[in-house]
Amino acid sequence: MVAVVDARGWVLMQERDEHPVIDPGCWGLPGGAIEAGESPEEAAHRELAEETGLAAPGLAGLGAFEVEHPVVGRHTCHLFTAALDVTDDDVVCGEGRRMVFVDPGRAPALPLTVSTRQVWPVLTASPLPAASGEAR
Repeated sequence: MVAVVDARGWVLMQERDEHPVIDPGCWGLPGGAIEAGESPEEAAHRELAEETGLAAPGLAGLGAFEVEHPVVGRHTCHLFTAALDVTDDDVVCGEGRRMVFVDPGRAPALPLTVSTRQVWPVLTASPLPAASGEAR
C-alpha cells in the first residue's frame, strides 16, 4: 500500500467499484499483491504505477502489518508513503471508480477497506509529510 501525500497534506485514495470480491465499494490506498520475485518496495512501485500512473522514487517504508481480512484471511500488508507535487488531474485511475486526494481528517468517516482501516492509525500517528515542489 502506498500513501501518496499532496502539497495540502491530503492522501491519495481509491474508491473501489462494485466488482472486486474484496471490499467492494470501499475506499483504500493504492497497492496490491507482491508478485513472485518482487520485494515489497518493488511491488509498491509497480502497483502505484499501474493503478495511478504515478512514480514515487522516494518511497518511505512505514512497516509491515498483519491484517486479518474476513475474505482472504491473515496476510502481511506493507505500508509506504511518498510526498509528491501532484493533483487529482495528474492521477490516472487504473482501477476502481475513482482515485482522488482526500483530507486525512475526513477519511475515517468513509467506508474504508479492511487493510486501510487497520493501518490508518499508524499512517496518521504523526503529521503526514506534504509535498513541496518535488518533481512529478
